[in-house]
Amino acid sequence: MNRVAIAGAGGRMGQALIASVLAQPSAFTLAAALDVPGTPAVGRDAGSGVVVSTDVDAALERSDVLVDFTRPAGTLAHLAACERHRVAAVVGTTGLDDAQKRALRAHGEAIPIVFAANMSVGVNVLLSLVEGAARALGLGFDIEIVEMHHKHKVDAPSGTALRLGEAAAAGRGRALADLAAYARHGVTGEREAGSIGFAALRGGDVVGEHTVIFASDGERVEIAHRATSRQLFVAGALRAVEFVAAKRARGEAGVFDMPDVLGLR
Repeated sequence: MNRVAIAGAGGRMGQALIASVLAQPSAFTLAAALDVPGTPAVGRDAGSGVVVSTDVDAALERSDVLVDFTRPAGTLAHLAACERHRVAAVVGTTGLDDAQKRALRAHGEAIPIVFAANMSVGVNVLLSLVEGAARALGLGFDIEIVEMHHKHKVDAPSGTALRLGEAAAAGRGRALADLAAYARHGVTGEREAGSIGFAALRGGDVVGEHTVIFASDGERVEIAHRATSRQLFVAGALRAVEFVAAKRARGEAGVFDMPDVLGLR
């Protein structure tokens, strides 16, 4: 049985994770629930007598895996604590910059970490399809990535949109940093050949929608994924928990992603 600590316990994803952990007592135990000081969730019962706290070290002393869908600075602080306590981690936080990603990988030298912008099985299949389409369709097709999320999301483009961009760029044998166009405003001139454009929409309670558009003269190919429930992310995250818990039990470290978890490689 895997002892799980949930960071961001007061948020939507945290609450969904807690509910799923509690619903599967034969596989998981809710060991701890965490949130930042001053949030309404702190001090409340998260379930099974576990009180939401702000003490990361105390939480990890009784945990095997920390699941973190919070924000970059908090995630890195949590990973440092995981390394101190030799606790595995599942990270779904988006918006990490290059330096923060390097710091995450450094922690992965000591503990096993699953780091994925999107833990949906469908999205991970989508990534493979996009890379293959970009390779097959070639430079005659322009690539645009459109994503929409709920109005409370704080980063743009979404982590999943960026991963889709990376997949498309890989299909063309290039790095996304060389091709990405993140904003258009005013007189922009013609579209730069070979670029990968992004558009981010925000509104309502949209869980997550991503469409990759391949457009050429006379035809268009669209590959899309629409999430209607956060439960699909929860299911993927708990599969990741089982994956890193097994790695921890064997004394293995490293940074892994959902294709590793799902056996897609």
